[in-house]
Amino acid sequence: MKTNILIVGVGGQGTLLASVLLGNLALEDGYDVKLSEVHGMSQRGGSVVTHVKISDEKVGAPLIEEGEADIILAFEQLEAYRWLPWLKEGGSLYVNVQQILPMPVVLGDAPWPENLEEALKQRAGKVKAFNALEIAEECGSDKAVNVVLLGAAARDLPFSEEAWMRVISEKVKGNFVEMNKFAFQRGQQA
Repeated sequence: MKTNILIVGVGGQGTLLASVLLGNLALEDGYDVKLSEVHGMSQRGGSVVTHVKISDEKVGAPLIEEGEADIILAFEQLEAYRWLPWLKEGGSLYVNVQQILPMPVVLGDAPWPENLEEALKQRAGKVKAFNALEIAEECGSDKAVNVVLLGAAARDLPFSEEAWMRVISEKVKGNFVEMNKFAFQRGQQA
């Protein structure tokens, strides 16, 4: 097995925790894993991308090249659109339909891309676009968008639900474990 996963969002959405959960899960199952986080002004709501490479063979370079991502988890629509060229033809795209307007759009200096959802569907073999924010809030916190998206993508990954629950228990702070487990299960149902 060799899987390249790009996790994209804006600062504060939990992309790093998502990559930690995924990376630890893969390591526990005996896979070689490389993680690489790249962020600009993430503390101010800027773009954040995490590259996750999982393989049953040795993983070389940590960065996923354009056109090589098997899966993109997008915590926000515009980030899905921005990173779409990294998805391989026929890859899987999981998108939270939330829109976080970047400053140029807010100021009227740039337009919101037209036909954004159609552009996403043209590239990806599988697009699962849903309101992960709403599901996370129903589970108890808007911060659980990351785990909702992981739950949705779990079908494309070779890990058992028990393994997911174990890694959530180990890596999520104590008060939030049960809520994140519930968010993961709700993501599976999305």
